[in-house]
Amino acid sequence: MDVVALDRIAVQEAARVVELARGGDDGDWARDTPCAGWDLRRLVAHMTAQHHGFAAAARGAGGEQASWREEEEVGEPARAHRAAADAVLSAFAEPGVTEREFVLPELGGGFAGRTAIGFHFVDYVVHAWDVAAALGVPLQLTDEVLVAALAVARRVPTDPAGRGPGFAFAPALRVPEGTGPLEETLRLLGREPRAWPGTGG
Repeated sequence: MDVVALDRIAVQEAARVVELARGGDDGDWARDTPCAGWDLRRLVAHMTAQHHGFAAAARGAGGEQASWREEEEVGEPARAHRAAADAVLSAFAEPGVTEREFVLPELGGGFAGRTAIGFHFVDYVVHAWDVAAALGVPLQLTDEVLVAALAVARRVPTDPAGRGPGFAFAPALRVPEGTGPLEETLRLLGREPRAWPGTGG
């Protein structure tokens, strides 16, 4: 399966779990998430902005800061997220997208399209898990998808100088022997899945 197809699966699963959230500010949107200091509303605002940013990057406008702007005060976060997911999947479906250069300011510059979509893919496997963990629901991704995500996660630099607040990923955690592909991916990208039982981590 190519990276565009893998990314589509991860994005659709993330959208599915986001759409399970119920209630207003005192409902599911106020739940804590594995992203320290972010409730579910804040996390989904970030996910929505990232989709718009990557869609812009696929079309040569990733360097425009407005493309990545987060809007936290959204009346219907799930609907806004679904629209952003549809936008990025449409952009990634364009012919030749994997051969373009994507400008990704958060990651420090330009990347080949195939590499950039790989970043987006692993990010949405992890963010799908983040949302599922916050809601206490299982994640529905195949082993093929999880093994592919792990292959990307293993290539993310682990230098502490490039991890933590202000960077794309938290510091990597120790990976115990015998860890499955989803849990290893989460740990490599700074998540502690065993603190959030019931999600298949």
